[in-house]
Amino acid sequence: MDHWLTVGSVRELILRIRGEYLEMPGMALTLAQARRLWGFDEATCRDLLQDLVDAGFLAFTPGGHYILADRAAARIPPLRAAKTAVEPAKPSRRAVA
Repeated sequence: MDHWLTVGSVRELILRIRGEYLEMPGMALTLAQARRLWGFDEATCRDLLQDLVDAGFLAFTPGGHYILADRAAARIPPLRAAKTAVEPAKPSRRAVA
């Protein structure tokens, strides 16, 4: 993060980001979108978002979006056993002319 940030200002920025995600639970932002929304430089924005991921508040999706962690958990499909046997096709009962 930038050298100008103090512990207090980092806390305020974290609270600001958390507040925005809580106000708009469906929000899914890329790093570039988050930078534009909050006016942060890239390193500061990435560090703040990573802090929230590390804290379990946000999740980073495979598509490159930061979303609420509880939304990410709800979107992960349960694991299922794969079928290994393939059934042969049944012959058609229609007569061939």
